[in-house]
Amino acid sequence: MNYIKQIIGFSLGVIITLLTVYFFRNVGKDDANTDYYILTNQISKMNKMVVLEQDFSNMQKTKITNKLLGLDALPVSEKEIVIFTKAKAQVSYDLHKMKIEVDSANKKLIIKELPNAEIKIFSDAEISSLDDSFFNRFSQEDFKRITTNAKKSAEKNIDQPKLRNEGRKQLMKNLNEIFVLAKALHYDIIDETNSFDFSKL
Repeated sequence: MNYIKQIIGFSLGVIITLLTVYFFRNVGKDDANTDYYILTNQISKMNKMVVLEQDFSNMQKTKITNKLLGLDALPVSEKEIVIFTKAKAQVSYDLHKMKIEVDSANKKLIIKELPNAEIKIFSDAEISSLDDSFFNRFSQEDFKRITTNAKKSAEKNIDQPKLRNEGRKQLMKNLNEIFVLAKALHYDIIDETNSFDFSKL
């Protein structure tokens, strides 16, 4: 009888031990899966995003002097046009091109590659005022040439190096949210791009 009780007790102990091990393994596995899901979900939310914009506007005056009918004897005629130009620059990063590996088994977040900045400039030119004469009209070719040059001039006033630099800073700031989350989940962050300073996290 005692022998049967010992067998039953031993069997129950084995079963309880197996259930305990199974339980903790599954809990640990679920935690790893949950952490992995949280990180990858946060990363996937960061689709292509515009991180910075810069606007520029300007008034440009163009004056053209011509001799009436091309004759030196006739007085000089002037025509003047004022163009209002607007330009908007956007710096963005296609984060689908970002390569970040989440190693849930070893609890590591590995930054493998960051996308390059994409800069787009949108410009527009409108005639603000026009002053010509019957003998010295602006032609359609004049309008096209002047507005095209005004747009190019406005685009040149966009400080692209500064925009890239500011955009990069903003990108780092946004990505820091992921890094803080990774640290909270006790992940080690491995930066293979050498772009980040994690000492303040």
